[in-house]
Amino acid sequence: MTRNLTLLLIVSVLVAFAGQAEARRLRAGDAVPFSHRPCSVLDGEPCTPSTCSVFDHGPCIPEIDYPIGQNLQVTVLSVPPGDQQALYRRPDHDLDTIGDLFAALRSCWSPPATDVARAGMQMSVMFSFNTAGTPIAPPRVTFASKDAPQDTRGTYLEAINGSLDGCLPLRLTKGLGGAIAGRPIMIRYVDNRELQKQSGK
Repeated sequence: MTRNLTLLLIVSVLVAFAGQAEARRLRAGDAVPFSHRPCSVLDGEPCTPSTCSVFDHGPCIPEIDYPIGQNLQVTVLSVPPGDQQALYRRPDHDLDTIGDLFAALRSCWSPPATDVARAGMQMSVMFSFNTAGTPIAPPRVTFASKDAPQDTRGTYLEAINGSLDGCLPLRLTKGLGGAIAGRPIMIRYVDNRELQKQSGK
């Protein structure tokens, strides 16, 4: 009976010490808690397999450079909301992030004149840049408002091509140029101007 109590006491003390050590480790800012803890691929619990050299001491998690997604999508409004004005300013430096790229593309947009424009018109185009910041091919229309006449679609496509041409070449850093080169970029243009009031229609 005494032996069982002693063993139970020892086990309780060990569990308490293990819990305190785990709490100290988490408070210290361990970057790999819980299921992200490195382990062997043979372990049964959720874990991230360790991929270290045989010369490394202890497990490690590789630093993975997660790639940019296959599609880069941005919406460009003809009249940006007041709280998004900063997103429509062209950066005054070489474009180094996706946010810089999108800001430059937004700042380039010059919608058609109000007398030939259409309220609520939407058109999406897709194209890719090369590392020099110029399109590999002309933008291809992927969507247009279904009830828009053909001449209106042509007017908006002409405005899109003219806006992009006036913005090129984009000054990309080497890193951003390498990251986005050849990747499809889809821009959705939305004409949200109050055209009927402006044009008297």
